[in-house]
Amino acid sequence: MSDVAGMAHIRSGEWGARDYWEKRISGYLNCELHPQQALMPRVGYVALAGDSVVGFIAGHLTRRYACDGELEWINVIPEHRGTGVASELICLLAAWLAGQKAPKVCVNVAPENAAATRFYVRHGAGRLNQHW
Repeated sequence: MSDVAGMAHIRSGEWGARDYWEKRISGYLNCELHPQQALMPRVGYVALAGDSVVGFIAGHLTRRYACDGELEWINVIPEHRGTGVASELICLLAAWLAGQKAPKVCVNVAPENAAATRFYVRHGAGRLNQHW
């Protein structure tokens, strides 16, 4: 299974069809699909257990909300949550963004997602608005 297929499999476990996510993730990483105010380049990292993708993160440079970078997606399969996989992934993205001279990074979080909010706060985030 390719990395994109593994990423799509994880995303489709949350919502949407795997085919949709394969096209969306592939288009994003190939710079063919663009989130609002996204700039180039983009990056994605996967976490593997053996040959299986158990988590991933993707991000890009941006000007949205006067930020320099944006975390597009981060997902970890339920069996690997709470094991440090997401923290390792966020550190990889943070290092890449720092290398791109992008110190202010935004991420969209559903207001009702308290677990995600706590995770981002533990990693240095502050609230921009209700969703960011």
